[in-house]
Amino acid sequence: MSRIAPPRSVFAANNLTIAYRNAAGRMTEVLKDVTLALKPGGTLGIVGESGSGKSTFARALLGHLRPGSSFIGGSLDVLGTDMIGADRRSIAAMRGTSIAMAMQNPLTSLTYHMRVGDQVLEVLKYRAGKTTAEAQKIMLDLFIEVGLPDPAALSRRYPHQLSGGQRQRVVIAAALACNPALIVLDEPTSALDKTIEAQVLDLVDRIRRQRQMALVMISHDLRAVSRICSEVAVLEKGVLVETGATAQVFECPAHPYTKMLLKAAQPTGEPPRARKTSTEPSVLEACGLHFSYPAPRGFVKAVAARPALTEIDFSLAAGETLGVIGGSGSGKTTLGMIVAGLLAPSGGTLSFQGGDIGKLSSRRDAQQRRRIQIVFQDPLSSLNPRQTCAEAVIRPARFFLGVSRREAEAMTADLFARLGLPEALLTRFPRQLSGGQQQRVAIARAFVARPDLLVCDEITSALDASVQMQVLSTLADIQHQTGVSIVMITHDLGTVWERAQQVIVLEQGRIVDAGRTADVFRQPKSEAAKALFAAGVLAETTAPAPHPAHQREELIP
Repeated sequence: MSRIAPPRSVFAANNLTIAYRNAAGRMTEVLKDVTLALKPGGTLGIVGESGSGKSTFARALLGHLRPGSSFIGGSLDVLGTDMIGADRRSIAAMRGTSIAMAMQNPLTSLTYHMRVGDQVLEVLKYRAGKTTAEAQKIMLDLFIEVGLPDPAALSRRYPHQLSGGQRQRVVIAAALACNPALIVLDEPTSALDKTIEAQVLDLVDRIRRQRQMALVMISHDLRAVSRICSEVAVLEKGVLVETGATAQVFECPAHPYTKMLLKAAQPTGEPPRARKTSTEPSVLEACGLHFSYPAPRGFVKAVAARPALTEIDFSLAAGETLGVIGGSGSGKTTLGMIVAGLLAPSGGTLSFQGGDIGKLSSRRDAQQRRRIQIVFQDPLSSLNPRQTCAEAVIRPARFFLGVSRREAEAMTADLFARLGLPEALLTRFPRQLSGGQQQRVAIARAFVARPDLLVCDEITSALDASVQMQVLSTLADIQHQTGVSIVMITHDLGTVWERAQQVIVLEQGRIVDAGRTADVFRQPKSEAAKALFAAGVLAETTAPAPHPAHQREELIP
């Protein structure tokens, strides 16, 4: 196949069509006749709803499609290489060196049994040809650049010992390690709080400029795209519906679909009013709760335990939502895991409906396990890869509720419909779904048990604005119908503003601000809360503004 890219293009797609084979053996197109190109040093944001083909296009740039997918039409040239006709060895040699990618789910991108520092060292030694000493210095410098605290100590930890935001920054550091000509970021800030998100985006943009790299950013966060991308492409169900300069597209969108995305990204309204009265008991209550992660023993003496939560006090009424916000590594996820019974507190008390739940889930009674469910931040790592999406929901329905398989199947189909999941996804496996679709399957799995308390750990971080609004509206409807209480752990301040009656702000494991959502947001008491709210502006009604210092590059016509 002849090259279709102009001499100075980083990539050029011409009528590119990609399809996957479904369970019935038929080919389904996920990208249809996409024509797009980018010059060296250019920045392109690709936006669209979950399942629109954004991540498929990103993977195509690396010649790394999901199992069952294939190129069926058009052409794709990346850095002078025909990605459709080239042999696997040539394409593999490009990955990590000429072109690098930071994946959406960092926990599945990192090797769980390797220390994170060793994983970056491996890239530097075997891809960039650095000596051990050189690689060690570069690795620590990269960790400092992406804002990781105490790089030397953190480099010796395993992925599960880091927060979601810290894992994402390790992945970004690894992607930058070999100074690629093109870096592809697939939802790079979905795990980050607003303060860190701004820092990381500015960091990536600065490094890109210094190294004269081209960048493709896949994201549902339109503000993040406008911050560092000079051009934007909008995908709807695999079709490219609009392209152009970011400011022009976001300020004067031409296509109805783009207008819908922009409208969905604007938070509106006021926080919901609290329902709790002075006589209504709390469904969940923590008093003096604290937790320390055990530290490994050294050769000479034991290392002091690392405190993750200290003196945590809060209460939650039936049918209400408690927002838990804070910077990456502040203890948000640790608190959620204690409530869900995946960690046992080191001290203090935790009660649910008057019963003690300050213990592991395995030591709770059967009804407590059913009544308290959790939805994790990374859906792909929480779903069984060997089960179909339907089976992932049917099994807990039968286990917790004791219903027949036919009843469980009907409940599963109903939940899929309510969460906006097509019926065709019932027979697919998690890896065949987009990140947003995977997350909605995980939400369905939690709700099928009919819980009284749901812990949501960054459940909308993988969702685009329109789907996020749909999922949160569905959660609100179910909450209204069932009276379920929700602990919502998130870095999305707009979600907390619109959905939570109460909020607590964590910093380094301590509550530094708490109260009614409107009061805390409008009159924050702590510097940590003020910094979060300053980074995550809520009430803007105009289109996302581009980064003021951004120099515009152009797409190849």
